[in-house]
Amino acid sequence: MPDTALTNEPNSIVCDGNEAAAWAVSLAKPDMVAVYPITPQSSLVEYVSQFIADGKIDADLMDVEGEHSVMSVLHGACLAGARTYTATCGPGLYYMFEPYVRTPGMRLPIVMSVVTRDGLTPQSVWGGQQDAMMLRETGWIQIYCESVQEVLDSLIMAFRIAEHRDVMLPVNICHDGNYLSYGVTKVILPEQEMVDDFLGEKDTNWHVALDPDRPMSVDPLTGGEGPGGPSTFVRYRKSHCAGMQNALRVITETHDEWERMFGRSYAPLVEEYRLDDADYAIITIGSMSGAGKDAVDVAREQGEKVGLIRIKTFRPFPMAALTSALAKVKAIGVVDRSVSFAWNCGPVYQEIQAVLYQLEERLPAISFIGGLAGADITGEHFARVIESTGKQLAGEMTEGPVWLNENE
Repeated sequence: MPDTALTNEPNSIVCDGNEAAAWAVSLAKPDMVAVYPITPQSSLVEYVSQFIADGKIDADLMDVEGEHSVMSVLHGACLAGARTYTATCGPGLYYMFEPYVRTPGMRLPIVMSVVTRDGLTPQSVWGGQQDAMMLRETGWIQIYCESVQEVLDSLIMAFRIAEHRDVMLPVNICHDGNYLSYGVTKVILPEQEMVDDFLGEKDTNWHVALDPDRPMSVDPLTGGEGPGGPSTFVRYRKSHCAGMQNALRVITETHDEWERMFGRSYAPLVEEYRLDDADYAIITIGSMSGAGKDAVDVAREQGEKVGLIRIKTFRPFPMAALTSALAKVKAIGVVDRSVSFAWNCGPVYQEIQAVLYQLEERLPAISFIGGLAGADITGEHFARVIESTGKQLAGEMTEGPVWLNENE
C-alpha cells in the first residue's frame, strides 16, 4: 500500500521514481506487461509485478528470459489489441535492439520506461543518459522527465500520445537512473476514474491486427523490384515521419488536457525558465534541470541576466520551440549527460547546432559534459557553466567540450 504516513494530503504518497512509474502503469491499466529486471530499473518492474500479484493491475505478466523476448512478446500482444508496457535500460536496451527498432516501423503504440544509465564499458551501472541517447534515431518518441511527479504524470500521458490515431508510435519515458529512479519525494496520485476518462477507450490496433477473420501480412518484405517494392517502403517511411511530426501537436494537446483535468502543468516540448529578459541561457535535459534552475536563481541575485531552457521532448525534435527560445538570447551553454563520439561533444549540443542555423544571427555556444557514470551535477558545476557561458558575451570564448567532473 502507498505510504501516506508522511503526508497529510489525500492521494499523496512518498515514493521514489521507480515506484511512481509503477503507480502510473497501474492507473493506465495495461493488458500485457513483459519484464526483465536490470539496474537501475529493477525495482520498477518488481513494483509492477507485485501490483499485478496483488490485483492492483489486471494484466498478464510475462517474465521472460531476456529483453529481446520482452519486446517480441509485446509485439504480439499489441497486434492482438492489448495495451502494453515494459521498462529497461543499458544492456537491456542493447539486447532488445532488433525488436526495438522494428516497433515504430509497425506503428505499435507500446510504452516503455527507460531508466537511463551510462554506457556498458568501462563497467558502470550508474546513471547517465548514454543508453537512451544512442537510440535517438530509431523512430521512438523520447520524453525526458525532471522530477518524480513528472515521471508519474508523463507515463500516463504517454499511453494517450502513443495510441492517438495521428501518431500510433511507441513512446519512451526516460527518467535518470539513481537520481530519479531512487530519489524519494512526495507525489500526488490521480484518481482512477479521472485517468480512465483522460485515456479513453483502448484502441491500439485499428490499423493492423492479428485477426483470423481479417487476415493480413504484418511487416511484409519490401524493397527491390516488383510489388511491395521501393514505393511501398517509401510510403511507410513517409508515414512514420508524418506521425513523428504529428506527435509534436499531440504531445502539446495532451499536456494541455492534463493541466485542465489534473491541475499540474508541464512544458510539453521545451520549458523556458527566467528567459524573457535573459542575455544568455543554459540548456539542460532531465533531472539535472532542478540544480540548473537553482544556479540560475543564484546568478540572478548576483545581477547576471541568465535563463534556462529545458528540453522535455527530444524526439521528435522540437525545432520550432527551440528556435523561438534561442531567439531571445545572445549566447548559450549546453549541458549533456552523455557524449556524441562523432562530434566530441554532447548529443544535445550537437542537435542544437542545427537550431542555430535557423536564427538570423549565429549564437556562440559551448558544450558541457557532466554527470557521467552517476556523478552529480551540482550547483557549483552549474555556476561554472553560467560563468563560462556569460563570458562569451564579452568575446571570451571557451573551447569545448568542458568536462565538468573530470578532476573529481
